[in-house]
Amino acid sequence: MPSHITESRIYGGAYSAPEFAAIFSDSNQVQRWLDVERTLAATQAQLGIIPHEAAQEIARVARVELFDLDRLGQESVATGHILVPTIRALAKSCSGEWGEYVHYGVTTQDILDTGLILQIKEAWVQVLSRLHSIRNQLLTLALRHKHTPMVARTHGQQALPTTFGYKVAVWIDEIDRHLARFDEAYARVMVGNLTGAVGTMAAFGARGFEIQKQTLARLGLNVPLTSWHSARDRVLEAAWLMVQTSLTLGRIANEIYHLQRTEIDEVREGVRPGQVGSSTMPHKQNPSTVDLISALSRLVRAQMVALTDAAFQLHERDGTAWRIEWAALPELFIYTGALLCRMDEMLMVGLEIREDRMRSNLDLLGGLILSERIMLALASQFGKQTAHDLVHELSLEAQRSNISFRAALLKDPRLRGCFTQQALDELLNPVTYVGLAADMVDLVTGNAGNHAPSVGTGKTPDIPLNLSP
Repeated sequence: MPSHITESRIYGGAYSAPEFAAIFSDSNQVQRWLDVERTLAATQAQLGIIPHEAAQEIARVARVELFDLDRLGQESVATGHILVPTIRALAKSCSGEWGEYVHYGVTTQDILDTGLILQIKEAWVQVLSRLHSIRNQLLTLALRHKHTPMVARTHGQQALPTTFGYKVAVWIDEIDRHLARFDEAYARVMVGNLTGAVGTMAAFGARGFEIQKQTLARLGLNVPLTSWHSARDRVLEAAWLMVQTSLTLGRIANEIYHLQRTEIDEVREGVRPGQVGSSTMPHKQNPSTVDLISALSRLVRAQMVALTDAAFQLHERDGTAWRIEWAALPELFIYTGALLCRMDEMLMVGLEIREDRMRSNLDLLGGLILSERIMLALASQFGKQTAHDLVHELSLEAQRSNISFRAALLKDPRLRGCFTQQALDELLNPVTYVGLAADMVDLVTGNAGNHAPSVGTGKTPDIPLNLSP
């Protein structure tokens, strides 16, 4: 009976996604170990190190469905070793004496680390698929609302006018930087490791480089210069990309959460058919998905603490630190996958953009949101610093007297003759003070001609995942 939240029959649908759970399942993990063993044997046979018949027999039986995973788990506890039961079962499954050539010259960490990278490579594809889908949906939203005026807030307070499209463009721009990071990291992360007990390839002899290169090429992985058994930066880089991406999406979710507050009510999470907000208050429309996304982003980040502890490896291998990684990394990826899926699905349902509420909130301060514009208009007559002090004084007076900013400006004798009423009305129109917001939306979305950005693909096609026998 599952006890972890990602496998729970009650909570699992929220905290996990099937495609990511499958990648980090027991069966897929063991299959990746078997893929490495099978591919190593094929390379060694081609180089004349082991008989071709041995490699063919290992390939025939290196299928996870032929193994009893419950028994492997029990034997792992009994032996105190995570891989030996699988090696023994693989060797025993081979006919004749061909099982003697299983795991020839490699060590446990070679198999586990290379298998892990194969899992990360699978997850990488899923992450980028979802991230591109999220980006495309945000792109549509940014273009649709690049001229939709709304309040920009700093320190939780109304600041100046902006547009909703520009707010979304800032999100897209951040996602694009992550996609570029995925591109840059790909070759560094997708690296296997077949270097033997202490990383010197002693068991392979002079042919060690050749064996590793050919085997990893067959697996679609790059080749390390040295062993990375104790150097966990590749794993950390992959994990950190998940953390950065999750933090961005968590920030977006948190922004939507606050924009949906009743007192603001500018953006609402779409409601799926049958969705219920509260068990006792029928009127509630709770932002349940962005709630979950925000929580998941924090859970992803929390796993990074454990993974940084796992990086403190001692000497050429350290079981204490390594075992932390076994627990934290799959959990980090599964939470990341759930977060990406939930965000993608929420955007597919659609956000409700409440343009009328955005416009009315621009008038909430009675014109004070345009204080910067008035100050700059007065700067040519009074000087910028003096104009700032004057407008600050009148802003406070408008709030104390509960009058509009316009009324406060018109009644002050120091400002007589500075504005016509028509000019003041134009200056106090928030819709006309959004700066270059729409132009920057075009820059981010690629509608600005030669200034269009280059969006990362997040994947490199020259080393494909190829695990077919």
